[in-house]
Amino acid sequence: MKRSALFAAVCLPALVAAAGTSAKTLVYCSEGSPENFYPAINTTGTSFDANSQIYSRLVDFERGTTNVVPGLAEKWEIADDGKAYIFHLRRGVKWHSTNRNFKPTRDFNADDVIFAIERQWKEDHPFFKVTSQNHTYFNDMGMPKLLKSVEKIDDYAIKMSLNQPEAPFLSDFAMEYAGIQSKEYADAMLKAGTPEKIDQEPIGTGPFYLVQYQKDAVIRYKAFPEFWGGKAKIDDLVFSITPDASVRWAKVQKGECHLMPYPTPADLDAIRKDPNVQVLEQPGLNIGYLAYNTQKKPFDDLRVRKAFNMAINKKAIIDAVYLSTGIAAKNPIPPSMWSYNDDVKDDPFDPEGAKKLLAEAGFPNGMETDIWAMPVQRPYNPNARRIAELMQADLAKIGVKAEIKSFEWGEYRKRLQAGEHQTGMLGWTGDNGDPDNFLHTLLGCDAAKPGGGNTAKWCDKAFDDLVTKAKVTSDQKERTELYKKAQVVFKEQAPWFTIAHAVQLKPVRKEVVDFKLSPFGRHTFYGVDIKQ
Repeated sequence: MKRSALFAAVCLPALVAAAGTSAKTLVYCSEGSPENFYPAINTTGTSFDANSQIYSRLVDFERGTTNVVPGLAEKWEIADDGKAYIFHLRRGVKWHSTNRNFKPTRDFNADDVIFAIERQWKEDHPFFKVTSQNHTYFNDMGMPKLLKSVEKIDDYAIKMSLNQPEAPFLSDFAMEYAGIQSKEYADAMLKAGTPEKIDQEPIGTGPFYLVQYQKDAVIRYKAFPEFWGGKAKIDDLVFSITPDASVRWAKVQKGECHLMPYPTPADLDAIRKDPNVQVLEQPGLNIGYLAYNTQKKPFDDLRVRKAFNMAINKKAIIDAVYLSTGIAAKNPIPPSMWSYNDDVKDDPFDPEGAKKLLAEAGFPNGMETDIWAMPVQRPYNPNARRIAELMQADLAKIGVKAEIKSFEWGEYRKRLQAGEHQTGMLGWTGDNGDPDNFLHTLLGCDAAKPGGGNTAKWCDKAFDDLVTKAKVTSDQKERTELYKKAQVVFKEQAPWFTIAHAVQLKPVRKEVVDFKLSPFGRHTFYGVDIKQ
């Protein structure tokens, strides 16, 4: 397929230099390239950040909080039994109209919402397999079983009926995967024989529209003048794709970028001393972990998993890699989240005890395994390669020979979700402020299938019953007790080595006005301004 004019290559240094001359251009030093422009098949913050500028959702999170507020739905009603929602949609919402291949002839309406949901839900839908059939979030949250029907009442009202109540349902629909695409655009591209264009050359109803994308170099957006919430305060938004954290910091120092994610902990002292930069920080809703593939020998044996947990020196990893930005993790949810069970005791660092457990499991002379190390930096994992090396050295002391493996990020995730690994590092930043988003999405049986987010491939009935019951319970006190019990089961069964929770840190130049940290680690720029 020929690259369209929309995706014309640009010279990054020239673009950033030109951007610096405009009072209303904000340049964000992003850490990587998006996988595509269809949020429903992505699970990485990199892709969500690139997508969330373009699309709107039925409901949104208020900037800087976990509070659900109206989006494309201006109001909603919930049935007394919690099994039906009626969403009343905004009128007069415009679609972006800069796409070379398509010009919208109508405003956003109920057909677009139904398209966005059915595309992920119905296997016979013409767009179900376009770009990817792996709708990870939709599946891992159990949406195919939860949704009974989605009906159009009229052009500006839809009714969603559920098979059972779902406590975090509204929060679920404020997440990035629920971004609404144009059915009219999809129909036109299907007719033209190029259905994939809707995910490569996107149009949305969001505050910015896409102008240019060059993989591994730049994404450029412009403010959408007809955005339903009012035009953004900045006119141009540039993602300067810069994978190296120290290079990102150098660009922020020079004023080539206005802000950056994921600073290297070792750079923090210098960053804090720069008079032109402020460091925004708050506890992160995140977890970094090493998942054991419980469906593969020898990690189907609890004794082997416990031996690994006891062999790895967690404190040494945090001291060496996270420095002042991490706290030891013992549970799969962070301590700042409601229902955190502080009574759970972490596995002790006990290499001798680990050796005994390995011998009991049939490995008196040690064994061989792999450690998959993420190729990208995240707040929950500032340097996966270094962590893997420290784990490798610790495991060698109990007779385990571990080979470190890594792949390009998209390939890494795909292979991990397919279960090719024996052990693999990954992590999670919460999407909606609900424990369900960690416990069911990352560790439930629905997510243990090939392509799911449960990379331990762990399906434990006792755990799954607890987190599934919590989903359908509206009383938060009762849900808290269920989640606390689930954390006990998790620790007993050890599908992960829990590494750390990280503080979210964001170096931002002082001319940036009103950028708010997202509890979910997202980077959105509607509402942000630049001083003259």
